[in-house]
Amino acid sequence: MIYRLIKEFTFDAAHNLINYNGKCEHLHGHTYKLQVTVEGPKDETTGMVCDFAELKQIVHEYIIQKLDHAYLNDIVPLSTAENLATWIANTLEFPLAQKNLRLVRLVLWETPGSAVELLL
Repeated sequence: MIYRLIKEFTFDAAHNLINYNGKCEHLHGHTYKLQVTVEGPKDETTGMVCDFAELKQIVHEYIIQKLDHAYLNDIVPLSTAENLATWIANTLEFPLAQKNLRLVRLVLWETPGSAVELLL
């Protein structure tokens, strides 16, 4: 069997799109929603793939603490939703692997109706 854990997070951040002719070229902010899906083997002793609290701690340490209330262009210079999702996935790869977890899906909403989905 394959087990997947799904955890959601929110953070607030500002950005503006460089080399873009439209309203998003101006400084503005979003309340982002991030959904992280990981998979891994179930530990027969605990009956879990991973404690949800551990997954939360990893995402908070490596992602939320860096992005919440930040100017995203300082972290991801061309801060589109696609590039931000890629940065998040790349940043999570190593700490998740340390827990025998693999990121398989990431969804990042800029607004309640607009999201990017990254399948890995």
